Amino acid sequence: MTEKISADQCQDLTQCLTIELPCQIVERVERYAKENGMDAAGVLIEALDSFLRKQD
Repeated sequence: MTEKISADQCQDLTQCLTIELPCQIVERVERYAKENGMDAAGVLIEALDSFLRKQD
């Protein structure tokens, strides 16, 4: 089955994005993740999503 992908969708559900963050932010993210039973990626995804939703 072949689906047509629209311009606003990725072919995969996830896409890799590599960024460098200041050490203090990484430490805060890791601490928050540990305190809340999450991993750092989940914290960053939620934070970015929350920020971007406020921009719309």
